[in-house]
Order: sequence, then C-alpha cells, then structure tokens
Amino acid sequence: MKRLLYSGAGLLLIAVAFLTFNLISGLTLSNARLDLTEQKLYTLSEGTERILAGLDEPLTLQLFYSDAATQDLVALRNYARRVEELLKTYVRAADGKLTLQVIDPEPFSEREDQAAEYGLQAVPLRAGGERIYFGLAGSNAQGDRQVIPFFPLDQEEFLEYEISRLVNSLANPQLPVVGVLSGLPLSGGFDMLARQPSPPWMIIDEIRQLFRIESLQTDVDQIPEEVSVLLLVHPKQLPEQTLYAIDQFVLRGGKLLAFVDPFSEANTGTGLPGEMDKSSNLDTLFQAWGLRMLSDQVLLDGAYALPVSLGAGQRPVRHAAWLSLPAEALDQEDVSTANLETLIMASAGVLEPLEDAKTTFLPIIRSSNQSQPVDVQRLAMLDNPESLIRELQPTGERYALAARISGPAQSAFPNGIEGQKDGLKQAANINLLVVADTDVLSDRMWVQVQDFFGQRIPQPFADNAGFAINALDNLAGSEALISVRSRSRFDRPFTVVDRLQREAENRFRIKEQQLQQRLAVAEQKLAELQPNDPEQALELTPEQQATLQQFLEEKLKIRKELREVNYQLNADIEALGRSLKFINIALVPLLLTLGVLVLWLIRRRRA
Repeated sequence: MKRLLYSGAGLLLIAVAFLTFNLISGLTLSNARLDLTEQKLYTLSEGTERILAGLDEPLTLQLFYSDAATQDLVALRNYARRVEELLKTYVRAADGKLTLQVIDPEPFSEREDQAAEYGLQAVPLRAGGERIYFGLAGSNAQGDRQVIPFFPLDQEEFLEYEISRLVNSLANPQLPVVGVLSGLPLSGGFDMLARQPSPPWMIIDEIRQLFRIESLQTDVDQIPEEVSVLLLVHPKQLPEQTLYAIDQFVLRGGKLLAFVDPFSEANTGTGLPGEMDKSSNLDTLFQAWGLRMLSDQVLLDGAYALPVSLGAGQRPVRHAAWLSLPAEALDQEDVSTANLETLIMASAGVLEPLEDAKTTFLPIIRSSNQSQPVDVQRLAMLDNPESLIRELQPTGERYALAARISGPAQSAFPNGIEGQKDGLKQAANINLLVVADTDVLSDRMWVQVQDFFGQRIPQPFADNAGFAINALDNLAGSEALISVRSRSRFDRPFTVVDRLQREAENRFRIKEQQLQQRLAVAEQKLAELQPNDPEQALELTPEQQATLQQFLEEKLKIRKELREVNYQLNADIEALGRSLKFINIALVPLLLTLGVLVLWLIRRRRA
C-alpha cells in the first residue's frame, strides 16, 4: 500500500481524487458556509425569515451590477459576490416567492436605461470615465417598486437590514402612518446662529423609509384617523385644544411616542423673545397617565459620562450630562431596546411613576447607580464639563430616562374643553412610550452624514435611530424588522477599556486636583519672591535665596508628580494591551506547540 502511495500512479490518483473532491464540493456546496461570528452576522435573522415566510405573492429582485467594468476593482467585486450570495440565500428561504435576476447594465444598452429609469445611482470610476452600477430594484405583482440606489462598501453591516426593508416594503406597500408634531426643525429649517438653512434631521429620513409621515401643526384640534402612531418631539407650550386632541387619540387606542426634555440642547431658538426656555413637558397629560418628569432637573451620571474633546491639544474630559448608555442600561426584554448596544443622550431628564397611578410604569432606559439629578440651571451656566464630574454626588439610585406606560387611564379633561364636551372619559388600556430627552434624535448624537454623489449616506456610531424606529415599529404593530436592525452593527465597544479608564480617572482625579492647588500656591510664592528688576536679584539675602530655591524645587517636584498622575491614567489600559499582545503573539502559539509535543510523545509511547 505504501509503495502505491509513493509511486507515480499513486500520486496521480491522489491528485485526481483531490480535483474531483474540489469539483464536486464547488458544485454542490458553493453556497455552504459556517457562521462562527458571535452575532451570527452571516446568517439570516429571525426577523428576515418571518418576513420571507409571510410573503403572499411573488416578488422580483433585480441586482444591477457592472461586472465587466469592475474587473480591476477587487474589493468591489468581493463585496458584490457577498451581496449576490446573500440574495440567493433570500431566494432559497422564500420557498419560491422570490425571483432574482443579476443584470450587467453595459454602457449605452437598454439595461443601462432600465437601471437609470429605476433610479439607481451611477458612480463614475474616474473623472470623465465609465460609470458603474451596483444597486437593487424590487417589484411586486401590483407594479410597486422599491430600490437601493447603491451598495456602499463601508455599509456592509446594514446589508441584511436594507434588503429586508426593501422586501418588507414590497410585501406591505401600505405603510403605517406616523403623525409628527414637533417643536424642533426635524424636516429642516433656518439656523439663526449659523445664518444658513439647516438640512432635515437624518432620523426623519430613516423613519420615512418605513412609514408614511404626516406633519401636524401645533394647534391641531384632532389627530387624523389614519395615524397609527403619534410622534411628539419637544412639545412646547401646546394649546389646550392640541392637548385634548392627544388625550382623545390615546384613549381611543392610538399609540404615542413622546420625546420631552428639561433642557433641549437642540433647541437653538429662532432669536425671538422667549426662546431662552429650552424645556418641554406634558404635565397635564402625564398626570392622567400616571407619571411625571422631575421639574427643572437634569441627570448627571459618572459611570456613563461621555468623553468629549475641548479642543486641539487638550485631553478629552468626561461630560456627566452627556451619557453613553451601554447595553446594561437598556431593558433587554423590551423589543424597543433589546439587542441595542449604545445610546447617546444629552442633558436628559428623569421620569418616575405617580404614587396613586393605575397604569404600569416600566423603565426601559435607566442610568447607573453613580448618578444624581441637578438643577437645570447648572447646565445653562456650564463653561467646563469636567466640573460636573468633580461636583457629582451619586445617590446610589438608578433613574428612568425612558419608560413604557400601559394600563387603564382616565382623561386629563374629564369635563372636556370648550366646544368639545362629549369626548372619551377613560380607556381600559393605553400604550405609549415616553423619553425624557430630545437630543437623542439629533444627528450629532448618533450619526455622521456623508454626501455620496448627491445622496446622503448615514454612518451611525450609536443606536439612537434604531431605538426610535424600533419603538415606532412596535407601537405600529410591526416587529419583523426589529431583530434585523438591532444586530446590524459590526463595531463592538471596548467595555473593559472604558471601565478601566473610568476607574483610573476616579482614582487620580482628587490627587491631580491637590497637586494643581499645590502648584498654584508654589507659583504664587515664587512670583512674590522674585523681583521684577533682575538687578535686584543680587540684593536677596541668603535666607531669601534659599527660600526661592526651595520653591523652585517644590515646583519641579509637583510637575513631576503631575506627569506621573497623567501617566498612571492610561497605565492599566496599556498593561491590558501588553497582556493581549502577549496572549495573541506568544502564549497561544506556545500552547499549540506544547500541545503538539505532548500529542507526539503520547503517540510515540503507544508505538
């Protein structure tokens, strides 16, 4: 047998068997893969499978990809293969309800005209050069069409969500209606401070992909019947008729998502008198619904404080009123916050249930136990965010920043209002979500927006939009896309590093302050001892010269201790980095080598 293996015929037989195996596996297992990623990023999510299982009619997907024009673009071709493989996975899971066509829209062809007609984005390879297409068009039996104009390479983490959104929109062409009543310029406006028009908030573009938006005026006296969910954002000084309309909408079974704020930093004002008030509340309605937002109070949190930059050359400081809320701050059993990783809020308020409330108050976003409510005027007069951390006196309590309210409720206007006396008085069950922050929706808190040949491409760094749309999906009765969206981010936060940094800052902050005070005193003493005229320095007595030298040495010593404190701030993080490098570079190969040697010794003894 050994002679056959080492002979020319044996080697030829092995080569033929190897080629045969590769050929058969390439034909039969071309789409097989083993997904070992923690979040199963390359496996269709449960939400996608539910969408595909619920298809009642066949859908057609057309992938327009300029294959001939991208022969030299390796990265784009690899990504195109990934998109095509994922679409084929959709086709297999849809059990005959999806048809996929891959089209190469060559220049000056009817297929290129078709791609342009569908609204796909043509991107030039170079100035004045050939243009390429890489987008998806879908259609249903009624002729409705949805498109993804172009698949950006840096947005792969949202690939399944975008495709599932397209399929879901085709399967359910009648989008739920979201009524938007806002005291902030969500749809764009004019920035008085910058003296230029402001673009629409990206959150509105995200909502518009899944819902039909109906804008409502602040003096509306009735919420339209077709509105499925009412979105209230910073409702300031609403008239009684509007409050009554909201009250009746909720009592008749309408769903509500309300963003209120004790200090809205997004409320930059219009320059008119009275615009200094940045707060919004729904006290009258909240009381009827069994909750309240603490009046004139914002929340500071030392554990979730967001690092912010004060300028070039300065080290970042942690802003205790700007909160980076990790997964442990979010209710993982509520569909609106489950599987989200990070939310960023600014100057948020505190919600709490009333003692005699009949409704159920369920917090879905909470602070850490290193938090404390403070007067809102503290932020209005803030000049250095670092001072908030120094002044923080944690209460040990976790406060609710957002809550779900449900259960029986009475009308906030039991006797109606003038001209409307025959409204509903109570409801057996209401369903609403209240968030004590409006800045969570502003672009700077969750997304960077890039212009891609006239198309606004969002690059999220937090899950704020995911939370808002999850809440709207849930309230509107559609939960299929939530699991797809919630796992859509590849980047993972360095939770251990963040914890080490917080602990180091807490450990050395007091010592640094003491050293800074000693340094200031030493410098003041030196300034008093040193004469303004250099010639007078020779007139100092030996005792004065000795004292001067002592303070100079004290100053150098304190500066050295300050450098040591700053070094120690990152010492634990650097030690962690060295440990990880040792494990990856040396320890793992060493263990593998020892394992092989032990296995070899065992086999040798047996032999």
